Amino acid sequence: MTEPERGIVFFDVDGTLVSTGSSSSHLAERFGHQDALDEAERRYADGSLTNRQVSEIDAAGWRGASTTTVDRWLDDLPVLPGVELVVAWCRTHQVVPVLASLAWQPVTRSLARRFGFVAHGGPRVGVTGGTYDGAVAEHFDEFDKRDRALRYALARGVPIERCCAIGDSRSDIPLFEVVPAALALNATGAARAAASTAIDTADLSDVVPWLETWLNSLD
Repeated sequence: MTEPERGIVFFDVDGTLVSTGSSSSHLAERFGHQDALDEAERRYADGSLTNRQVSEIDAAGWRGASTTTVDRWLDDLPVLPGVELVVAWCRTHQVVPVLASLAWQPVTRSLARRFGFVAHGGPRVGVTGGTYDGAVAEHFDEFDKRDRALRYALARGVPIERCCAIGDSRSDIPLFEVVPAALALNATGAARAAASTAIDTADLSDVVPWLETWLNSLD
């Protein structure tokens, strides 16, 4: 008989798991619009562009690429060392490791396949006949991220009191504000202010002591 889930950890992707900061920038380099995308992401970070505007700028650069090509490019998306250890810790302790991110859905699917996360939510670029069409088929902002995480926990029968979140930036703040424990990892000042704890590290496995403390507090 499968043991019941003890809790859920929601992991951000860009700037948290992805060591280069942005999975979109990683892909945009290959598409050929990295400079435009990096500038758009800087403007999102300072509040002068919305998530919707950044997504539209980025999606346009995907036009004409095949889904198989993008999946292949994502196979070498760089992540922090220690990801495998953290996911293994979660699985051993009956904690569900869920990706809660504004990264495109192919990114979260790839990370879920590589490391064993649960992919849930994220924006989508439209696809026609196995080729991306350059339009945003589904927008997804920081409030969608929060709401989708809450719905996921409800669907799994896990109270929000048994959930925590790990992230680094503006897009994590709405989720940080509704979970009882939040870890700001290599984070901006605003994310640190919204979190219950903050650490800086080049190895994701350094979050395990914090996760152990959080899980022990539930018993």
